[in-house]
Amino acid sequence: MTPSWRRTTPTWPRWTSATGARRPTPADPAERPKTFDEPPSDRGRGLRRVRGLRPAQEERAGRRGPAGAGSGAARGLPGEAGDQGAGGRLGDLFGRKRLFVLGATGFTLASALCAAAPGAGTLVAARTVQGLFAALLIPQGLGLIKAMFPPKELGTAFGLFGPILGLSSVLGPTLGGYLTGADWFGLGWRAVFLINLPVGLLTVFAAGRILPGDRTPRATGTRAGGGRIDPVGVLVLGLAVLLLVYPLVQGRELGWPLWTFLSMAASVPTAWLFTVQQRGVLRRGDTPLIEPSLFGKRAFVSALATGLVFFAALSGLMLVFTLHLQLGLGWTPLHAGLSMIPLSIGVVVGAVLSGALLAPRYGRRVLHLGMVLAAAGALGLWATVDGATDLGSWQLAPALALAGLGLGLIMAPFFDIALAGVEESETGSASGVLNAQQQLGGSMGVALLGTAFFGWARTDGFGHAAGLTYGLVAALLAAAFVIAFLLPRQARPDGEGH
Repeated sequence: MTPSWRRTTPTWPRWTSATGARRPTPADPAERPKTFDEPPSDRGRGLRRVRGLRPAQEERAGRRGPAGAGSGAARGLPGEAGDQGAGGRLGDLFGRKRLFVLGATGFTLASALCAAAPGAGTLVAARTVQGLFAALLIPQGLGLIKAMFPPKELGTAFGLFGPILGLSSVLGPTLGGYLTGADWFGLGWRAVFLINLPVGLLTVFAAGRILPGDRTPRATGTRAGGGRIDPVGVLVLGLAVLLLVYPLVQGRELGWPLWTFLSMAASVPTAWLFTVQQRGVLRRGDTPLIEPSLFGKRAFVSALATGLVFFAALSGLMLVFTLHLQLGLGWTPLHAGLSMIPLSIGVVVGAVLSGALLAPRYGRRVLHLGMVLAAAGALGLWATVDGATDLGSWQLAPALALAGLGLGLIMAPFFDIALAGVEESETGSASGVLNAQQQLGGSMGVALLGTAFFGWARTDGFGHAAGLTYGLVAALLAAAFVIAFLLPRQARPDGEGH
């Protein structure tokens, strides 16, 4: 018997080109795939409100999930930033390879649950589980790199790590757009989760065969309570992050009600409570969730401040670029994703040059150069899109490639400097904090720049709004440029000067 979600899938008109060429918009709105809603009062201005996966009303489209899936996508991961602190510490205590394999296995199984979700509640629950296992998986990456390579090779290792980040940021949305639009076997949006199954199984297999074994079951449990995670610290830190990140993720869509600001304000005393609780853990001789010694290292603290602003700019750039192309120009997700290939190529070239040649010799100056080039690329995008009446992918390519080159130059020296003075016993904790900082910075960038973009779009149109928001991206990169002067000039293997 055919499942109901398969029976409701209509046959949508195919794209005009297999390469993602722009598709004419059907005259009848009922024939158009619903990637957003058009309020009647706003149709004349083309103002649309992003809905993500919203299919209670759009279940008939077959490409959408159950009602509330869009918010579920946001709700599944807000606490992940806080949980990554615990994930990094668990890697220190019980072994990074063990936690990496466990996280990859759980993430893969949770992806299967997401794909099979019959309704919104199940999908949100599965996304939450997925986020928890991601919090175990992600922090182990930087820790494993730090443990597997000698200090002289870390710059090169992080230089190779950068292109992977760049490629994943582009290939993920591109592949997701293709799978959703292709609607293989009537799976629609479920294929986005199903693709994780072969990738996850391959990751688990490769990790078991390639990654070095953990030296001890509790690699760094040197204190009296060294073999135990701090459950109270996990809860308090998770609450502090949730109070801050959740309103950032949901605030714009909900119109920034009063509770969003109260929640963000409440995150400050909650974070202070976490620091007090961690001091108490230290006084008892137990292992804290986050090593306080990290915040006495100049390189690490400066990298946190620099990275917070940088990743806010990066996430804002990706968000606005996608929204402008899909909502403003009516491009398909696949077309928009393919248009980001010049950015990805620039990231790869910049990261390889930085990690293999420039960063080991010039250190922080390479990071500054990258920020200048990335800001110039953002300003180039502003000049390209503002006032343009007929925009194509090739017109965007030069500015995107320049921005990508700058972003790639930043990756290797950033992670190398941030982790150079971190001790072996601190690596997992440091990796968790760095990954949480990336997520927090990304949420702040999406909230700030997304709100600015839609505010300007209501009055000035999508093209002008995108240009102004690219200007804000350049301003954030300029701020990161200034903050980066707090970083040491060069990453040093020992902790001196950090």
